Amino acid sequence: MSQSSKVCVGQITGAHGVRGLVKIKPFTAAPEDLTAYGPVSDEAGARRLALQLLSWAKDQWIVKVEGVADRDAADALRGLRLYVDRAALPETEEDEFYHADLIGLRAELADGSVFGTVRGVFDFGAGEMLEIARQGAGPGGSSVMMPFTRAAVPVVDIAGRRIVVDPPAGLLEPAERPPEEGKDEG
Repeated sequence: MSQSSKVCVGQITGAHGVRGLVKIKPFTAAPEDLTAYGPVSDEAGARRLALQLLSWAKDQWIVKVEGVADRDAADALRGLRLYVDRAALPETEEDEFYHADLIGLRAELADGSVFGTVRGVFDFGAGEMLEIARQGAGPGGSSVMMPFTRAAVPVVDIAGRRIVVDPPAGLLEPAERPPEEGKDEG
């Protein structure tokens, strides 16, 4: 199994105020765990950041980053994804997964045919969704958003690097349009 040695725990969404504070959207199960696993770094590990959580506002932390003293420096960090070493994280329970472990898994239909590849995991507020790049679609090609529920994704096989999907009715078929009134269908 090829798992990344780093796991993304949050992302800097922008500056807060003029004194170098930043806003961070945590991706941890408990938001306060953002700093519980040790120092964070960028994906390459080239830049390590020491964080001090100050306050929680609008689903984000307001954070002091050591060495960042003004708004320009804070703004320069916008979009930076924050990673920790996988070894620092607790083991997952059964039916619990790190997003990093799901990305890249092959998505199959129940008959074993390849449907696509998991491109991302998102939570828009109504539950997690998997973005699945359709089989044969290039990097910017077509993808579908699949609810990450037991009904839609009955099998998650991390060791086998695959998931089995059962797309909800209507997800794959184009929407049928009712005939226009007064038009002859013949």
